[in-house]
Amino acid sequence: MKLNSERMKAGTKRAPQRSLLKANGLTKEEINRPLVGVVNSFNEVVPGHIHLREIAEAVKAGVRMAGGTPLEFPTIAVCDGLAMGHKGMKYSLGSRELIADSIEIMAEAHAFDALVFIPNCDKVVPGMLMAAARLNLPSIFVSGGPMLVGKLDNQDMDLNQVFEAVGAYEAGEITAERLEEVENNSCPGCGSCSGMFTANSMNCLTEVLGLGLPGNGTIPAVHAGRKRLAKQAGMKVMELLEKNIRPLDILTEQAFENALTVDMAMGCSTNTILHLPAIAHEAGVKLDLNKVNEISERTPHLCKLSPAGQYHIEDLDYAGGMPAVMKQLADLGLIHTDLLTVTGKKVKDNIAGVRVKDSDVIRSKDTAYNAKGGLAVLWGNLAPDGAVVKKAAVSEKMLVHQGPARVFDSEEEAVEAIWGKKINPGDVIVIRYEGPKGSPGMREMLTPTSAVAGMGLDESVALITDGRFSGATRGASIGHISPEAAEGGPIALIEEGDIISIDIPNNKLELLVDEAELERRRTNWQPPEPKITRGYMARYARLVTSASTGAVFKK
Repeated sequence: MKLNSERMKAGTKRAPQRSLLKANGLTKEEINRPLVGVVNSFNEVVPGHIHLREIAEAVKAGVRMAGGTPLEFPTIAVCDGLAMGHKGMKYSLGSRELIADSIEIMAEAHAFDALVFIPNCDKVVPGMLMAAARLNLPSIFVSGGPMLVGKLDNQDMDLNQVFEAVGAYEAGEITAERLEEVENNSCPGCGSCSGMFTANSMNCLTEVLGLGLPGNGTIPAVHAGRKRLAKQAGMKVMELLEKNIRPLDILTEQAFENALTVDMAMGCSTNTILHLPAIAHEAGVKLDLNKVNEISERTPHLCKLSPAGQYHIEDLDYAGGMPAVMKQLADLGLIHTDLLTVTGKKVKDNIAGVRVKDSDVIRSKDTAYNAKGGLAVLWGNLAPDGAVVKKAAVSEKMLVHQGPARVFDSEEEAVEAIWGKKINPGDVIVIRYEGPKGSPGMREMLTPTSAVAGMGLDESVALITDGRFSGATRGASIGHISPEAAEGGPIALIEEGDIISIDIPNNKLELLVDEAELERRRTNWQPPEPKITRGYMARYARLVTSASTGAVFKK
């Protein structure tokens, strides 16, 4: 087997390169072995990543056991929770492209033979998946795992409860002392936040796509099983190298259909509908938003995890994890099972003999929460290119709604109005100029949605935006409206008091204003001045495409 790394280390002409490797303390024997890049997103800022040094050490032990030489290098990671509600959130989505680019640079510059990716939080998982598809070196993923659930007064708690408690405090429903109690007990330690938020959604879907071993998405961060999984991933990447199994052998159109099917069955974060098309784009697969509704129509909603329900990722793990969810769907003929995965086996082999251990957490078709999936794409004159809603987390009272627009040109303006008790039952909050280009960076809107929920308005008020939502969001929160306001999309033309019609069961989002009036407004509309004019995000705003295409860069 000819190694990719031989272009860097083989032959007399590469004596200088070998000398530099020896300066790192590598022996001749280590240099002669396959060189495996271990991409570690550890930092001391993000609780989902604070423990990743231990995961990396376990990965490296596995690589060495299987005869390879691991070489670790870092990439950045943003904590969306810490970035939420201020300028920092503008930089989160943009980090996805930087992560993919930086890994490409390191892997190509240093001629690695294979890669082990260690992500955990929101943009890191899709950024790494994009890099894996782009580089197409033998690769495997092992995430840092989910945080355990917090406890307060015998109630399960997670980060979502803290955001909503802020709304309850602003509404005068709880005291500052109670808010601090919630703050102190909701995030008990390391790992990605414990609900079916974006990080856990993407780690679970990595497993479904076939690039993570069984357990990748659900084994808790603090469990010994997570370290064992990391060692297995290190060993397994050497097998993938030997068998020449590469990401593009795995990331087929059918693999993405499986990911969307599981996404619908679990009611994952709406951000998956931003990231899966971007990963597919790197893999050369066309993933159209129409497919979301097509798959949702035939997929029962089997799991309701926080914020939509009472269960958390650790409960899903105890119930059988992703293999059990996939087995349920395979038995219904809803997923492709003849696909290759990083186990070296096919999906059907990975789920053979698997059973559901808790039918409350993972339901059957007969006991499903709904006959259709947990996410939906809405269309209409307000969203000609589509908008996304986590319908699994929407109250039945709000599935169909019509109300007056309350228009805000930034997240901050909207939050001030919500906390100032200026929003009334029946209103439709419109937050615009927060899309990929307009924000720039398509900020998540967990602060306003949590404020709405915390103030008891989530069953009477809708929120629509060209920005996006945290996976922790619940309620009638519709995001990714495309085209965005900064591109002159219809959301830019809404005026205070216009009636907006939402019909989630029929996938419709309409602005009830006649076309002649909209055309008059369109003629008078002027694009806004850029909000950031220097640095990376200024370049990002010039290059980024619509949310409907995954917010990838223009060619």
